[in-house]
Amino acid sequence: MKITSVAVAVLWMGIAAAQPPDAPGGGGPGPGFRHESPAERMDHLAVLLDLTDGQKAQVQAILDEQHAKMKAQHDAMQASGQKPTFDRMKAAHDQLRQDTLAKLTPVLTPAQLKKFQVLTEERGPPGGPH
Repeated sequence: MKITSVAVAVLWMGIAAAQPPDAPGGGGPGPGFRHESPAERMDHLAVLLDLTDGQKAQVQAILDEQHAKMKAQHDAMQASGQKPTFDRMKAAHDQLRQDTLAKLTPVLTPAQLKKFQVLTEERGPPGGPH
């Protein structure tokens, strides 16, 4: 179950809803909370980072690729019957994050990349409060 939580957290770390402090609902579970669709999360990220249409398409492709990688890792782990350790999950998360940043670097401006990093850091570690 933990690997699924990690997979979900990593998959959408770049496009997860890091709502501004003045957003209604506070961005967490509770009254009025609803899950955003992947398209809504991408639109939200595009607004937060002020992405051009070209950048939005490239960022979406990068995040989709990273999602596929994490899903493949998750599926392989489930098929093997192994239960990963926390350290192994953290290492996989860190590696995926580094790969994502490396792929986003030529697509985003330095300011956009910095903001992306801040947004993903605000989400905290996998499995923790977002």
